[in-house]
Amino acid sequence: MDSPVHSSAPGGLVKSVVELDRVVIRLAGDSGDGMQLTGGRFTSETASFGNDLSTLPNFPAEIRAPTGTLPGVSSFQLHFADHDIMTPGDAPDVLVVMNPAALKANLMDLPGGGLLIADSDEFTARNLAKVGYDSNPLEDGSLDKWQLVAVPLTSMTTDALADSGLGKKEAERSKNMFTLGLLSWMYHRPTEGTVRFLERQFRRKPQIAAANIAAFRAGFNYGETTEAFAVSYEVKPAPMAPGKYRHISGNQALAYGIIAAGQRSGLPVFLGAYPITPASDILHELSKHKSFGVRTFQAEDEIAGIGAALGASFGGALGVTTTSGPGVALKAETIGLAVMTELPLLIIDVQRGGPSTGLPTKTEQSDLLQALYGRNGEAPVPVIAPRSPGDCFDATLEAARIALTYRTPVILLSDGYLANGAEPWSIPGASELPDLRTEFATEPNGEDGEFLPYLRDPETLARAWAVPGTAGLQHRIGGLEKADKTGNISYDPENHDFMTRTRQAKVDGIAASIPATEVDDPDGDARVAVIGWGSTYGPIGAACRRIRASGRSIAQVHLRHLNPLPADLGEILARYDRVICPEMNLGQLAMVLRAKYLVDVHSHTQVRGLPFRAAELAAVFQDVIDGTTGTPATADHTDTTILDVPAQTGAAL
Repeated sequence: MDSPVHSSAPGGLVKSVVELDRVVIRLAGDSGDGMQLTGGRFTSETASFGNDLSTLPNFPAEIRAPTGTLPGVSSFQLHFADHDIMTPGDAPDVLVVMNPAALKANLMDLPGGGLLIADSDEFTARNLAKVGYDSNPLEDGSLDKWQLVAVPLTSMTTDALADSGLGKKEAERSKNMFTLGLLSWMYHRPTEGTVRFLERQFRRKPQIAAANIAAFRAGFNYGETTEAFAVSYEVKPAPMAPGKYRHISGNQALAYGIIAAGQRSGLPVFLGAYPITPASDILHELSKHKSFGVRTFQAEDEIAGIGAALGASFGGALGVTTTSGPGVALKAETIGLAVMTELPLLIIDVQRGGPSTGLPTKTEQSDLLQALYGRNGEAPVPVIAPRSPGDCFDATLEAARIALTYRTPVILLSDGYLANGAEPWSIPGASELPDLRTEFATEPNGEDGEFLPYLRDPETLARAWAVPGTAGLQHRIGGLEKADKTGNISYDPENHDFMTRTRQAKVDGIAASIPATEVDDPDGDARVAVIGWGSTYGPIGAACRRIRASGRSIAQVHLRHLNPLPADLGEILARYDRVICPEMNLGQLAMVLRAKYLVDVHSHTQVRGLPFRAAELAAVFQDVIDGTTGTPATADHTDTTILDVPAQTGAAL
């Protein structure tokens, strides 16, 4: 951290500018306070400034919980830095709370000495009573261990909009923009983009646009002139490879990956989907892109959605369906039908907390075994998982490659953390994307001039894909067992055994097209390896950085392909004395690895609806490293201890 730089503000105040290498900010308030919009705008300006960033939106499942109550608290956490980061941060450096409920729900995460900004106008006797406060924490000394700045955000906003023509309640809705202006001043964020956004967002309501812009500027000016904030902070841009960047969420990246797959394959895209949190935004985004040959169908239920998508694949389109855990259960029979008919189909599962309706707005990794085995009969399906919001784009293209090349349904496992989180994304050029063109059958392929729909490519074992209506290529379709080559209905025992093994061999053969597994082991002498999948990549990577910074060695292996597993994985795991597998479930991948490779996997699990904290994982990794010279833990050990260790300021996460 550099020495403070002093600057003069209007009114003669001398303001210091302190340079930081990273900051974690959390905004928290009622679900109607606009915390997601405020966080999203701050994220956009931070991305345009050039910082590396990672976000964690966290909002209630209720459509609108009672105002001022704990179930209604919504928050948005943003971690931005002048270097490469991997997580939204373990704990906030700055916590902004709009009411007592937000304070009570989030204060435990703010380390001692952290900056706490509170809207003092909302700490009324009624609001305090709603969440069980006997006295006002802003006044009773209970917050002395933090840097408390109580600001009357609501009344200052209404004062700034006194001449706007809006009523008091309407004016109060702009306090999130006042807060955004204050934070923009504190961290030297650009302001022009937010002004343009507000003008565009409320172009049909110019009075509302003007009020929000006025509140935003009032907040910025308040930071510049008040004595409450004598210091502002600067986080310089992060060095990045040359390219064109934008910030992107996981669901946006999935949608763009689907569009790109359609363009690179030359196929029309058909999405059959039923709205479900947290996957609905993919449907919303794709519905905007008809010009790219994308058709979206909002079905009456999950079964109709996947049925329409599979029908589109039968008709020669790239069929896609999106859902979350409960929807996958409903789609299981049609996924089995896609396995039997051997047609390409993308099933995107944005996982959430379960079982049943569970925690609709919270993240989890508990659908892995459902994706691998959740169908009747022997119905093997390739499964892949992206590791970050931006990686959702590449993972979607990989899922499409497998589906089109091998004529199979493919399940892509994202989750709520990736879906709603955002990070900078380098926009690839079209020439950098894989060629996904595929060929349809156009003429009979049998020796006797007949069409054999299940005559297979000797390399991929994929069957011919014949578009209905092609002359001479009529064939049966359906869920009854197919006879080899002809596709006729068959109850022959030997044929069923052969076809079952062939479908499995086709999926197993995909491993030959998977690149060699990357092992992050900088020193090459690690005795402990950490293996993960999906969104645990960031927290695991950040924890490994901490271990290496302490002078220890550790290896990281991260899996994109979960079925089939990479061909070299068994040999890689055998190199290490201990293997740790952190998961946001009760050890599903660990169970698969133990069964397949007979490896003594140390399973560390969590199902809190939140991503892992890097400090927590680092403590677990350190314990395992320290114990590698002792007696190994038993193979069925599952460590569910939660170690709440705050992140060190300036630590590379």
